[in-house]
Amino acid sequence: MKQEKSTHGPKRPFHRTFRPFRIGSYDDGGHWRYIRHKSYAKDPDMYVRAFLLLQKDLIKIFDYVEPCNSNRYCYSHRIHEVLVRAAIEVEVNFKAILSENDYGFRKDKNGDTIRWNMGDYRKINKTHRLSSYRVEVPYWRGDSQKRPFAAWSGKGVPEWYDAYNATKHNRHDDFKKSTLDNAVYAVSALAVLMAAQFGTEDFTPGPQYISTGGTYERDESAFLPGIGGFFSIQSPHDWPHEEMYDFTLQEWLEMEKENDPFCNLRF
Repeated sequence: MKQEKSTHGPKRPFHRTFRPFRIGSYDDGGHWRYIRHKSYAKDPDMYVRAFLLLQKDLIKIFDYVEPCNSNRYCYSHRIHEVLVRAAIEVEVNFKAILSENDYGFRKDKNGDTIRWNMGDYRKINKTHRLSSYRVEVPYWRGDSQKRPFAAWSGKGVPEWYDAYNATKHNRHDDFKKSTLDNAVYAVSALAVLMAAQFGTEDFTPGPQYISTGGTYERDESAFLPGIGGFFSIQSPHDWPHEEMYDFTLQEWLEMEKENDPFCNLRF
């Protein structure tokens, strides 16, 4: 598998990695189409469909619990279900990113395989700038903007992920952590992962349209509709210049003829 060595910005896209181009746009004349290449991600529609189902279930909860700050600590079995499913789906996407970029397993002193954990997953923050994404939650009265991976800008662990683990291992004592706030953060985290891998591509059947108007303009103040059209996403505006994609449309049109024109991330 190819490894990226350019010091002037990646000259090929990475597997499951949606980044801006060096001109400052996520689109750059239409060759965001690398997302649609068969080798970019394995069965990406499966991951998107799982997210859309969770999003729909969260919206259903909003039919019964008003989305607002005063209800953020409400908890129930239905809210717990969404929290747990969303956190599991976040882990599933982490594993897909690591696996498809050939991130190997470590061994313990006995030579046994060590399963990936949060220490491995948080390496994706550097490659995808997850802690810089913001999510606007519609209808939420109060603090409607969320940064679900904000804790990863330091050494912390996201509170919603701690709540998921707590309720999974000791529901009797920690069930009260299955709050509406944590569930919203967990689904928002999944929305961020969708954007960080696929932009707004939902892989629905039908013709592909090429944007020429800068659909993903790199604007630090812009919240644009994400996959599914419910959450609005503010993409990172702090990408180091040398980490932005640096290939032209013509170069991509040649690369896309290859069976696998992508590079592996270096974690």
